[in-house]
Amino acid sequence: MLPTSTDVLVVGAGPTGLTAALALALRGVGVTVVDRLDRPPQTSRAAVVHAYTLETLDRIGAGAPLVARGLRSPGFTVRDRDRALLTVPFDTLPSRHAYALMVSQSVTEEVLAGQLAALSVPVLRPYAMTGLAPDAAGVVATFAGGATVRARYLVGADGMHSTVRERAGIGFSGPAGGEESFVLADVRLESALPRDRVSLFLARSGPLVWAPLPDGVVRLVAAVAEAPAAPDRAHLQTLLDERGPARRPDRVTEVLWGSRFRIHHRIADTFRRGPVLLAGDAGHVHSPAGGQGMNLGIVDAVDLGHTLADVLAGAPETLLDAYAARRRPMAEEVVALAARLTRLATLPPAARPARNLLLRLLGAVPPARHRVAMRLSGLHHRDGAHD
Repeated sequence: MLPTSTDVLVVGAGPTGLTAALALALRGVGVTVVDRLDRPPQTSRAAVVHAYTLETLDRIGAGAPLVARGLRSPGFTVRDRDRALLTVPFDTLPSRHAYALMVSQSVTEEVLAGQLAALSVPVLRPYAMTGLAPDAAGVVATFAGGATVRARYLVGADGMHSTVRERAGIGFSGPAGGEESFVLADVRLESALPRDRVSLFLARSGPLVWAPLPDGVVRLVAAVAEAPAAPDRAHLQTLLDERGPARRPDRVTEVLWGSRFRIHHRIADTFRRGPVLLAGDAGHVHSPAGGQGMNLGIVDAVDLGHTLADVLAGAPETLLDAYAARRRPMAEEVVALAARLTRLATLPPAARPARNLLLRLLGAVPPARHRVAMRLSGLHHRDGAHD
């Protein structure tokens, strides 16, 4: 049942919302988490948690239990069919988490919800927020059915179709057109590819991500012109035959689940409007190339949780403006990276030899490989992190 009031109302119980709530609860802030769905989804897009994100989760006690549930990947390989163009090493990163953790988003959510439950903070379901009204004391959120909750601050972590962002009147801007359609599926397959590292296949028809998960499962994500609602084995096999290994092709033996999604590259015009703050996909959406989306949202959430706790403890509200000022450039950087990776994948045939040569030359220079690894892992943000 909804409370009548709370210090912070978090709308959305995905990884971003759960992380923000956990950061707040650990600081003794009264926090309420609501979600419009009646149960957590068992399917999810994100499959990788990078080193900097794990370091950030360590700050709120969620890193170790998540690592225990995932598969540690020592590197990331960019391929053109059978040819490895660039191998990015994670096992030399200057971090206690010198790997990328391969784990389904649903497991990440389960771990975070368990940490919250241990602090007696449940996720309240299903509650769909329909309106919000800021005032001098904070904000009043209205839910379907007419219930209201007064909060000093409201965190919108309700995804790319954020009701919070829309009701707060915050624009969500990006380049005209440019919508991308993706197929994703968890499969079992016969493959000669290494089962401990992600492969990004660059193909004229679009990129294909091949990501191993625990228990022999492989996550496939592919940009396509038109995605079927429920991709079957034949569709996924065709994608692998067109874009994946050629000499020793993969063979899909089982589809555990499949789905599709469409995205635009968009960033919120601001991450704060009065008592309303945005984090995660409510503030930024982009191609999954590079596996950055959920990671950026989790780091947003810890930053925001600690900032809100400081303000509620008496620090000046201008810290919330500083949060918004920090996070938006990071979102712009990630959106730009995802766009560059997508363009690399979809170059016309005449440009592919030059692209492949450039990537091979990049891979032959250890300092360059290290810079790419630092960028993908998020560790290049470490010096500017907010505590």
